[in-house]
Amino acid sequence: MNDGMAGERKDGFEIEYELDALPQKVWRAISIAEFRESWLPKDALAAAEATSVTPGQEVSYRMRDNAPPFLESTVTFRIAPNAAGGTSLRIIHELTDVRFGCATRAAANSNGPPFMLAA
Repeated sequence: MNDGMAGERKDGFEIEYELDALPQKVWRAISIAEFRESWLPKDALAAAEATSVTPGQEVSYRMRDNAPPFLESTVTFRIAPNAAGGTSLRIIHELTDVRFGCATRAAANSNGPPFMLAA
């Protein structure tokens, strides 16, 4: 396994790992609740079931922070066979909470240069 290559996104991050395990084994670890809970506890999930599944390729889960403001996000795991006979695992974590859009707006005073309105 390598340390992963990370990439930043506007609303989250993306990281890719090269694993020595076969894709079928990685798929079981990310898609079967009993295996997944050993490294991604159900307490971190907003719902225990996946929000979307493409069997053998991709699975997404909704997550919720356990501390205020309890933001929600989506984590997607994509797997594909690699040239070395192992698996490429891409993890995409995106902030999807509707309140996040409001938090990035400009302040009401806009901190811009002052201007006068005509009467």
